[in-house]
Amino acid sequence: MKLLDKYILKKFFKTFIFVVLLLNIIVCVVDYTEKQDDFLKHGLSFGYVFKEYYVNLFIHWVNTLSPLSIFIAVVFMTARLASHTEVISILSNGVSYHRFLAPYVAGAVLVGIVIFGLIGFAVPNASKTRVAFEIKYLKSPYYFNERDIHYRVSDSSYLYVETYNNRIKRGYRPTLEVLSGNKLLSKISANRIQWDSTKEEWTFDRYEKYEFKPDGKQTYSKGNSLTMKLNLDPKYFESKYALHETLTNTELSEFIEAEKERGVGNLGVYENALYERYAYPFAILILTIMGVCVSSVKSRRGSGYQIAMGFVLAFIYLLMVLMSRAIAEADTLSPFLAAWLPNIIFFVVTIYLYFKVQK
Repeated sequence: MKLLDKYILKKFFKTFIFVVLLLNIIVCVVDYTEKQDDFLKHGLSFGYVFKEYYVNLFIHWVNTLSPLSIFIAVVFMTARLASHTEVISILSNGVSYHRFLAPYVAGAVLVGIVIFGLIGFAVPNASKTRVAFEIKYLKSPYYFNERDIHYRVSDSSYLYVETYNNRIKRGYRPTLEVLSGNKLLSKISANRIQWDSTKEEWTFDRYEKYEFKPDGKQTYSKGNSLTMKLNLDPKYFESKYALHETLTNTELSEFIEAEKERGVGNLGVYENALYERYAYPFAILILTIMGVCVSSVKSRRGSGYQIAMGFVLAFIYLLMVLMSRAIAEADTLSPFLAAWLPNIIFFVVTIYLYFKVQK
């Protein structure tokens, strides 16, 4: 049986590496075609672009497309084995179907462990260089366009800003409220809030201040400017383009907790990204077993039909992942459930295919 395991695992890894290289080279070539004008506009040499951008982009896509790559590789490889009646020969010699699956599962587990290590640590570090390149040459200039921004700047203080101009570090129509439980202690409203980079303070221009005493009395004051230090840095209004891709698992978890403490809502894109990293290895295992079930039976339509069906299922899985991300970002579904939903659905389908396939 060791000979059979080695035979299947050898084909498994060779086909997987081939599919990974092919898909990612195609993606990078298409990406270069689309962005060539941007590179020329900035006078960037191909060598510089390749080293700073495409090496890191390749690493990113190797990780991102790994579940699809392994599914397509398994379908392609197993369909060829089935078309040459090798699967029938293996099973007719007393090898059970779940024993036939064993080397596939072993290969998928190994790939899943490697991918989990890469996606949690190596890929984010490579993405730091790639994302910095994109922000500098492809996404510049950046304009902060969010409205009605809320930040928790201390245990009891909350800042609201209607709009913010990140180019001049200025916010408009700010309101700072200090609470004690459900009681409002003070409120400062102003026309605008300006960052002073020298003193590292915020200045409220043309402000009005209300203070509410425990005895029910209220005081009112106003002025042209009021400066104070807040637990808020202008960097929070800078570009967060693909920020989740540049953070390791530990950094991403700490970032989410820090944002929650500051009262930032709708962190679905970050939470979903974190949960997806833990779902990826399981996706690889599920899609591997599904790929074997889909392609291990010899079809009268030939191996081409089975390979085509593999591509269709891979496309459906990718579509479900993208839809789940959009739902999580819209805050209409739990990020945890959104990250695991494609796996749950495909796991159920895989169980069905496993019991249906001829053994």
